[in-house]
Amino acid sequence: MNDLAEMLQSLKLQVAAINAKLDTSPSTAIDQFANSWLDGQDVMQVLHISKRTLQNLRDSKTLPFSRVNGKFFYKLSDIESILESNYSSPKSRRHGRK
Repeated sequence: MNDLAEMLQSLKLQVAAINAKLDTSPSTAIDQFANSWLDGQDVMQVLHISKRTLQNLRDSKTLPFSRVNGKFFYKLSDIESILESNYSSPKSRRHGRK
């Protein structure tokens, strides 16, 4: 019975070590791609825009894109940049009112 408890404890430590390695390991190329590029459907869902609006953003060269076999892809960093450049901060309150 004691051997079983020792084996379980050892297994528990090994699983914890594996989890720690997975948490600190660099992401794979596929993970990096998935985190840096979005397809058109994802962009429309995230920004709550229509297909036509997305096309207008492409046509006006507002949103850079890559096209592969007729499918459009967008860099997440480009989308973030557009959002930042169009950010409108709240106007300061007048006459010291709260």
